[in-house]
Amino acid sequence: MSAAPSPQRPRRADGPAKPERSPRPESPSTAPSPALLRKVALSSLLGTVIEYYDFLLYGTMAALVFGPLFFPESNPTVGTIASFGTLAAGYVARPVGGAVFGHFGDRLGRKRMLVLTMVLMGAASFLIGLLPTYAAIGIAAPALLVLFRVVQGIAIGGEWGGATLMVVEHADARRRGLWNGVMQMGSPIGFLLSTLAVTATTLLPQDEFMAWGWRIPFLFSALLLGIGLYVRISISESPLFRQAIAAQKEREAGGPSRIPLAQVLRRPRALVLACAVGIGPFALTGMISIFILTYATGIGYATSEVMNGLIAASFMGLVTIPLFSALSDRVGRRKVVLSGAVGIVLLAFPMFALIDTKSPALLIVGILLGQLLQSAMYAPLGPLLSEMFGTEVRYTGASMGYQLAALIGSGFTPLIASGLLSASGGMRSAPLSGLVVVCGLVTALAIWRIAETRGRDLTR
Repeated sequence: MSAAPSPQRPRRADGPAKPERSPRPESPSTAPSPALLRKVALSSLLGTVIEYYDFLLYGTMAALVFGPLFFPESNPTVGTIASFGTLAAGYVARPVGGAVFGHFGDRLGRKRMLVLTMVLMGAASFLIGLLPTYAAIGIAAPALLVLFRVVQGIAIGGEWGGATLMVVEHADARRRGLWNGVMQMGSPIGFLLSTLAVTATTLLPQDEFMAWGWRIPFLFSALLLGIGLYVRISISESPLFRQAIAAQKEREAGGPSRIPLAQVLRRPRALVLACAVGIGPFALTGMISIFILTYATGIGYATSEVMNGLIAASFMGLVTIPLFSALSDRVGRRKVVLSGAVGIVLLAFPMFALIDTKSPALLIVGILLGQLLQSAMYAPLGPLLSEMFGTEVRYTGASMGYQLAALIGSGFTPLIASGLLSASGGMRSAPLSGLVVVCGLVTALAIWRIAETRGRDLTR
């Protein structure tokens, strides 16, 4: 199903947008009480924190320990690429999770799927913390590591769409960005928690960290899972979904059921654009949140210095993501995303130049610059993608677009970056900067082709 036309100006969703009039408000009957909306936002926030804590923790450990512990027969370079390959496996599974949970989320409800995704993610992370290494069980160790990573990918593939829609479909049209920004704070909070957990365990002597210390952050997932489930089970189903599913059952009475994914793929332009607009922010995430550990330590930085930069970036994200998301309610989704995309195209080379100085202070400045631009591109994605699809296929369409972007942008970026450095014969940043620029151009082109979605009536 393609993007719905603007209520004020019927037009193709793939054409460059023009300024629009103030959006027509949704029916007052869809507006929840402030207390209910806060509860829904808190539930989505906690769920997103848990999902991203577990998912990003794996990425950090892939850079630090998984190579020697699970791929010991490889040389160091190949071992790093192999460990990032398991990282990519999780991203490959994300669109699968988006399709599966999107289908059932559009047919059975958002809430049920969100409980299931949280359980899958927490269980997979806890089992990684218990997993024997290659030295103990041989080839079964990396095989199980990949399996658990795939389960993580499937879980997070369904989590984002459901958590976003629970907020967007409960919120008033004028404040979707604001409330979605609260939910999306879960990404930097999850990353901050995972970074702090890794930083604390790296204070152990190196042999103890490699022997057992790296497991502690994964085992901690069990506690987070219990807290998240307690809150999530108590929330109510999306009112827009209840209305849409009732209308859908009336239409389908006596006829075949519609498959949400088939409806989305029948007119795929909206899905393609939804994927393309997310490639820039996800590529930058893969570069400054995951691959930076490998690159920066390779040119002489201490691991602790890089971790300090990542912690600073997490705190910046806590501020910039909700600010940019709320700003998109005022000036539009397109302007905010486009500003970040143009910024990274212009500043990718200067960003890596700061990192290449080998100054810990300038390393932090470079990482913070990347985080600022990533937040501008990433923050409006929740309301933007949700407003591009109708209620009956919204979970599927928004999830598939977002997760395909994550696969292409973040899933393969560390792997491609490792290959570029190996091919260049040394730790050179120019190929990395070029990779980021290309991804930023993809996002800029995509957002230029998407009509403004701010304020669309989701009941139409």
